[in-house]
Amino acid sequence: MPADGDHDAAARERSALFVATLTSFMGPFMISSVNVALPSIQAELGMSAVQLSWIPTAYLLAMAMVLVPAGRVADIHGRKRIFTAGLVVYTIASTLAALVPTTAWLIALRVGQGIGAAMFVTTGMAIVTSVFPPQRRGRAIGIYVAAVYIGLSVGPFAGGLLVQHVGWRSLFALMLPLGAVSVGVTLRFLKGEWAEARGEPLDIVGSLLYAGAIFALVYGGTALPSAAGGLLALGGLVGLLLFARRQARIAHPVFDVSLFRTNRVFAFSSLAALINYAATFAITFMLSLFLQYIKGLPPQTAGLVLVAQPAVMALFSPLAGRWADRIQPRWIASAGMLLTTLGLVGLLFLHPDVAIGRIVVNLALLGLGFALFSSPNMSAIMGSVAKHQYGIASGAVATMRLLGQMISMAVAAVVLAITIGQAAIAPANYPQLLGSLQILLAIFAGMCIFGIYFSMARGEIGK
Repeated sequence: MPADGDHDAAARERSALFVATLTSFMGPFMISSVNVALPSIQAELGMSAVQLSWIPTAYLLAMAMVLVPAGRVADIHGRKRIFTAGLVVYTIASTLAALVPTTAWLIALRVGQGIGAAMFVTTGMAIVTSVFPPQRRGRAIGIYVAAVYIGLSVGPFAGGLLVQHVGWRSLFALMLPLGAVSVGVTLRFLKGEWAEARGEPLDIVGSLLYAGAIFALVYGGTALPSAAGGLLALGGLVGLLLFARRQARIAHPVFDVSLFRTNRVFAFSSLAALINYAATFAITFMLSLFLQYIKGLPPQTAGLVLVAQPAVMALFSPLAGRWADRIQPRWIASAGMLLTTLGLVGLLFLHPDVAIGRIVVNLALLGLGFALFSSPNMSAIMGSVAKHQYGIASGAVATMRLLGQMISMAVAAVVLAITIGQAAIAPANYPQLLGSLQILLAIFAGMCIFGIYFSMARGEIGK
């Protein structure tokens, strides 16, 4: 008969996985569904194009600025405490966003959503890693990652239905029951606390320096290829170097930069993650333009074609995580990066008359590659650090993902600016649009080759 301790441990694992999975679904669902709602929001609130762009940007910026400091605060004061507080902040901000009367209030509450999301994203993975033993951790991480892709897959379709039949405010209101359930399960069933750095001080100066540098880097990236955007991005890089220098010199850093210097598995796995996101995130954006402009598909049909990639990701991520429990993650992740490269190369030869089935097959290949890469790579990162560094490592993973996404979009913006310029997309410049897609695919495939190197060269982790 199982001991009471075994029952408690199993219940804690189920609770941790449930709340972490639900919250990992909520963020991507909100991001992808709000993108569908932007025209409706603009029409009701009378927003300018610049103001409209701040609806997604404010969320991403706030999240990026808070991720790493929130991980450190969680290691000091307790991961469950920060996780729960983040859920409360996110749920309140989302609920109020459903009631906003003005543009300024909506943007401000998107900042609140980003702060709350940063708090539960950076701690959710750390809690899962703390609760699950190494021999079952990969499977749990695979389920966690699958929820991200399910959110990305369901968001545009479900968001479109809600916006069309109920209105855009329903997207924000939906977060109230989801957030309330997550908070309730966390407080009722997730027993224990994890704060291996309890009592250590928080480097407030370093936290502010990091937040300022990330703001300049991310916001500058969104403004590329303008000169101001380039200067801001450069300033952000300088700020990050100053942050790293400070962290290397103090006793209790916000982020232990020595991990990149002394922990080969952590450093190379993080670089591989950055490259993978940078080489894939803008593909959906560019293919959406290709399908709707050059292929002439309506938005709903184009969306269904693009769902092939996240759907395959969601299907295979748990399986990849389970494999990572038995096989060294670098082999599975590197195979995934190789499949991603092949999928990019397969799309490189797109032309106006290409069959939709061929696009779907290559998108499915990209999805399989990303699924095989992401879960094992994340498992390798979390398994390579000590328990008191779980929050820091989890924040680093999320930061790499966000920076990779911004790099990907910045590269796409620069290529489009060079090939098409400031002109609106029209039949006259469809050849240039297709050319920009092919240039991007070639760049991204080349980046993946470097990603394969870092993935393989990381070494092995102890089980």
